Amino acid sequence: MNWWKRLKNNNLARLGALILVVFYIAVIAAEFVAPYDPYVSQPDGALLPPTQIYWQNEAGQLIGPHVYPTVQGPVDLATGDRKLIVDRSQPSPLRLFVTGDEYRLFQIKLPLPTQFSLSAPKFQEIELFGGIPGNLHLVGTAGPAKFNLLGTDEQARDQFSRLVYGGRISLTIGLVGIAISYPLGMLVGGISGYFGGWVDTVLMRLVEVLMTIPSIYLLVALAAVLPPGLTSAQRFLLIILITSFIRWAGLARVIRGEVLSIKEREFVQAARAMGGRSLYIITRHVLPQTATYVIISATLAIPDFIVAESVLSLIGLGIQQPDPSWGNMLSLATNASILVLQPWLIWPPAILIILTVLAFNLLGDGLRDALDPRSLER
Repeated sequence: MNWWKRLKNNNLARLGALILVVFYIAVIAAEFVAPYDPYVSQPDGALLPPTQIYWQNEAGQLIGPHVYPTVQGPVDLATGDRKLIVDRSQPSPLRLFVTGDEYRLFQIKLPLPTQFSLSAPKFQEIELFGGIPGNLHLVGTAGPAKFNLLGTDEQARDQFSRLVYGGRISLTIGLVGIAISYPLGMLVGGISGYFGGWVDTVLMRLVEVLMTIPSIYLLVALAAVLPPGLTSAQRFLLIILITSFIRWAGLARVIRGEVLSIKEREFVQAARAMGGRSLYIITRHVLPQTATYVIISATLAIPDFIVAESVLSLIGLGIQQPDPSWGNMLSLATNASILVLQPWLIWPPAILIILTVLAFNLLGDGLRDALDPRSLER
């Protein structure tokens, strides 16, 4: 376990792991962490700035953290400005663990394809777990005011709640994409390197063809032909399948090179002499020897899936409104007026994407250093 000690002593890797743990816990328990339903609009609450927290009432008395009901006023036809109307007669204390909208925590639903077709795919939504009913939220107000930590969007929906819910898609797509593409890449690379000959030639030519296709253009082209009637969950599944299809080729090529040297080792020759079947030898003896590289590569590849989803959603080909994802929340950056006048709508998803990609890279670099055979010998 010397590698584990080295990993724990790497401060940057620990920082990356801590960021990821916090993010994943938050999005898994999004119903509890988010104060409001991400699909519900607030009356007269469009494009509100982050709610200001007060500690003293109008008389100057210290009453603890509280907020006031705030709405957008009418538009000034002369200047185009909208002033905020703050009702200071109804202070609403901020509280932890407050009751609010009802939800089902940890509910799991999956859209499973029943007909594979780009023109008219069919899905059936399967509920794997009904969830735990509840109505308790991490933070909220004990009064009529709303606590919009990051303000509201143009549809008067709480931005922080949408950010937490949107992280489910942005953080899950990388893990699911790796779970699909890496086994495929390992299997193709293992078979190619182990058997050699015409099998190796055919598989490697296929890999080279896939690697010559620019991934972002292929993603845009395939996403553009998806039928418009798909729900975000169905579109999410298809995006994962598309990104996984073009991500396994590079891994297969590297695994093939690893297997070419591993298959000549004594333990593989012994397994072959004892009559072991080729597929058994590949999966039981050869591929496990590539685990170190695969773990490091997977950690560093997850950000690619996250960025791919963000780019597709940013240009309108990924997750569609009203369903939130960090990518389609960032698409508001294409509106110059929002970029200048409501920057609180742009910076949070951008910062979270940057932090997530950075955290995975820090953790991947830490794993690479910890699992380096040269460092393990010292």
